[in-house]
Amino acid sequence: MKTSSAGKKKYLEQITNEAGIIGALAIDQRGALKKMIGKYKEATADDVIRFKELVSQQLTPYASAILLDPEYGLPAAEIRDSDCGLLLAYEKTGYDATTPGRLPDVLNVWSVKRLKEAGADACKFLLYYDVDEAEEINEQKRAYMERIGSECTAEDIPFFLEIVSYDAEITDATSLDYAKVKPRKVIEAMREFSQERYQVDVLKVEVPVNMNYVEGFGETICYTQAEAAAYFKEQSDATELPFIFLSAGVSAELFQETLRFAKQSDSAFNGVLCGRATWANGVESFVKEGEEHAIGWLSEEGRRNIEELNTVLKETATSVYLNA
Repeated sequence: MKTSSAGKKKYLEQITNEAGIIGALAIDQRGALKKMIGKYKEATADDVIRFKELVSQQLTPYASAILLDPEYGLPAAEIRDSDCGLLLAYEKTGYDATTPGRLPDVLNVWSVKRLKEAGADACKFLLYYDVDEAEEINEQKRAYMERIGSECTAEDIPFFLEIVSYDAEITDATSLDYAKVKPRKVIEAMREFSQERYQVDVLKVEVPVNMNYVEGFGETICYTQAEAAAYFKEQSDATELPFIFLSAGVSAELFQETLRFAKQSDSAFNGVLCGRATWANGVESFVKEGEEHAIGWLSEEGRRNIEELNTVLKETATSVYLNA
């Protein structure tokens, strides 16, 4: 594990389970969660805060860590299980669609120092990155990540970099057109930000293919199983850093099957930061039936989702300390 200090390693121990695997719960969604609530009613700040609290209260006993945002998530952080680590997001939600390049931006009244003072065991930043975009755009993004890496190193706290790939010319990331180019986008971005200059400690990444286009998983085939497996292996070989998978809003079942496929493909991933696949179906219950029904759903279905995921992780993920 390429962690640069004893201090960072100590914080990382708060985020991993006893096997050295990251089985973390993500609910740092802001705009996306408002949209989910907005399907049923106008979403208020109180709705967002309260749903995060319920998720934290009900599910952190089964997670190695929880990822929250400092805008709406600090009350949820306060009531998490005492053995559950805390990651805090540093980026503003979404991106400015009026400016080309999906440029990164940090929260105005936060710094890594302030995240640490708020109790964070790690800082997470989400970066949208298209390896084929104009160099002047990507150069801005690379410099920005260097700044955040330096901040995290100065505060001696782990830097989790979440990379979401895209293509500036393809508007639908779920399309077959994007599925064709996704492996290179994901793998080359990982390769770039694995360089020491960025001082990243853990990469949070997409799987390198759209599983809905893998032979045997979907009706339309973009990749044979052998091709998909080769991409998983190439992704794993592209970095020496610990890396974990994000669920990208797919169902709990598909995410679990994806992790098994990754293991079969010799991907040495170190865990997950899983969000909507765990708790998304609890939103409707929360809005339409109230808190008690939401608590019931989270304590039964939500818990089952996370416990089943933990079982899969035991079979598939690799300890972050294996190469320490």
